[in-house]
Amino acid sequence: MKKVLSIVLLCAVILSAVSCGNTPAVTEATGTTAPAETSSAEETPGTTTADTTVSEAETNAPETEGKEIPEDMEYKIENGINERMKALSELVPGNKARLAKVLKRAQAGEEITVAYLGGSITQGSSAGPGACYADLTTKWLQEQFPDAKITAVNAGIGATGSYIGVYRTDRDVLVHKPDLVFIDFSVNDTTEHTQRNIESYDGVLRKLWLSESAPAIVTIAMTMEDGTSFQEQHSAVCAAYDIPMISYKNAILDVIDNGHIVWKDISDDNIHPNVPGHAVLTELITSYLQGVIDELDTIDTEKESDFSTVYASDKYSTAALIVPENDTPANATGWETKLDIFGNFGGYWQVRSGDGSFEGVEPLKFEVEAKSIGVFYGKLVSKGGTFDVVVDGEVAKTINSDFKGGWGSYVEAEAVIDFDECGTHTVEIVPHTGNGAVVRISAIAITK
Repeated sequence: MKKVLSIVLLCAVILSAVSCGNTPAVTEATGTTAPAETSSAEETPGTTTADTTVSEAETNAPETEGKEIPEDMEYKIENGINERMKALSELVPGNKARLAKVLKRAQAGEEITVAYLGGSITQGSSAGPGACYADLTTKWLQEQFPDAKITAVNAGIGATGSYIGVYRTDRDVLVHKPDLVFIDFSVNDTTEHTQRNIESYDGVLRKLWLSESAPAIVTIAMTMEDGTSFQEQHSAVCAAYDIPMISYKNAILDVIDNGHIVWKDISDDNIHPNVPGHAVLTELITSYLQGVIDELDTIDTEKESDFSTVYASDKYSTAALIVPENDTPANATGWETKLDIFGNFGGYWQVRSGDGSFEGVEPLKFEVEAKSIGVFYGKLVSKGGTFDVVVDGEVAKTINSDFKGGWGSYVEAEAVIDFDECGTHTVEIVPHTGNGAVVRISAIAITK
């Protein structure tokens, strides 16, 4: 492993950012991500203000205090991770039963599907195909188990957090019946929507764990340069279910704080790991996996994590999307249906006006069976308009899609309304006249 990574780490050229299309990139053996539409480097739009409705996460998050952490050790990137970094990174060691089952199957030469679900870091931004952690981890697995056929699914989409993630888990991950899933939304989830993000992250874990293919799960916690991360809240969910969490944040900030390296050594901006950064992340992940391999004969594979008690919320277990590729609105007079990729997500419904008026355009209308309703829409750097989301004849939320001067257009999401019970509801998208010229709807998000 160190020999392979040292070649990557000594590379002086930082490859350009990579992104995937509206469906995950699926590859065999090498795990190479197929290049597609390029997305912006920034993936955490919005502010980070405290949410007042939560929080078990603040009291239940795992702590390193009491763990056996080696003393500060000199660290150079080209030498590979040290024992202190490894110990700091294993924030939640987790139950290893399912992971052991998967690795035993790989050892026996079976077919294994590995999925990577997350934002632009998972997608490969600032590293590129072949140098991002998803590709490197897949390559490592193939090297450890040369007789196995390993298929990789890169379901990373920039600017997406757990709320969008839980709604696309079925379409982008579970459709491939994965055996092992890596998850990272730690720099995309923000405290602007703390409770929603905890609940949707809980939903991602529950959707995956309770699915037909019963995959093993390994979670990852990243960080911004200033330490901003949703690690604390995510790790509390993982600890409750005894799901492994590998903390790049803990390991990399420790060596930076101790003066061994500086942030620019492992990132070209304030968020995304570059080629060396992705290689370090890969070493942390594969070091954990190697530890499981070393213990395969002693791990009780019948004693799995327990999901019988819900940690935060089970509301997203039925999360589903109404999208242009599969669904037809009850009324779309004056709206275009586009199946082009936008924001690496998929098709969209759009209304456009040259003068900002929408005469002759009727509300984009849907009839849904739902307990909660949300909307995925285009946040646009040019001519983004304001629109109402009208539910059962009442304005439930007004949304401004203008992102003038921002880092790029992308798919944003808003939770609109919750009901006590599932029922039939009419949802209408009504553009405001005189405020912008384009409204773009990527999906209606529902739970039942």
